[in-house]
Amino acid sequence: MNPRVIAVKPLPCFKLQLTFANQEQKIFDVSSYLTLGIFAELSDPSLFNQVRAFNGSIIWPNELDLDPDTLYLDSQHQ
Repeated sequence: MNPRVIAVKPLPCFKLQLTFANQEQKIFDVSSYLTLGIFAELSDPSLFNQVRAFNGSIIWPNELDLDPDTLYLDSQHQ
């Protein structure tokens, strides 16, 4: 099981700075998701920037979320 998200900070260009339970900080690029179905809503910066950590993952106000394993495995070290 991969570490879970404990904090998230939105960055420019639809990227997220993630802090995981093991204290690793990584960058996750959401831009490739913005053309996929409901994820297109996140192209609105005001919605994108409302992201928050929730239950080991991340969530936006429209209840859109991403799998915590995807966040860990597909993010890059700073």
